[in-house]
Amino acid sequence: MVAKFSNLKAIVAATSLTVLFSVPLQGHAQEVQGEADLLAALSDADPQEAIGLDRSLQALWNSSGSPAMDLLLKRGKDALDRGDTRIAIEHLTALTDHAPGFSMGWYERARAYFTAGLYGPAVADLEQTLMLNPNDYNAIFALGAMFEQFNDPQNAYEAYKRAQAIHPHHEAITSALDRLKTEVEGKEL
Repeated sequence: MVAKFSNLKAIVAATSLTVLFSVPLQGHAQEVQGEADLLAALSDADPQEAIGLDRSLQALWNSSGSPAMDLLLKRGKDALDRGDTRIAIEHLTALTDHAPGFSMGWYERARAYFTAGLYGPAVADLEQTLMLNPNDYNAIFALGAMFEQFNDPQNAYEAYKRAQAIHPHHEAITSALDRLKTEVEGKEL
């Protein structure tokens, strides 16, 4: 009887571990499916709700699914925050090499290139970002900023409008549209 009882303990322990390890995976799958719902909610949200939805989307988009790739992203962002663009570009290049399907790696490297004054590579990385995630309103906003850098207010304005359609309460997007509105649309008579 003791032998049968110890086997029961092992079976219960194995079942518990299986359930324990499968629950986070199911939760992650639900998060990924939730991106469309988060984007839909963001377009209809009031300004306060938009803050939380933006955070949820950023958390989702900043997770590669690999701790090693997430570490490269963190190191690249940290280097960029410190102003060390060369190191940031190195980390983010390693990230894009090892996880070419992870759009946030391309976006952050575009930011690093832009900061370094390397506009051609920045535009190329923004294009790759938007091929992988066409709803990344920060990447669309960054593309608008690139157009402004190139003295192309019409295309900048169009990019900002596209980003605002996804995230209507993004302060930097709203500010950029207000700044360019008169130049692009003209003054009312």
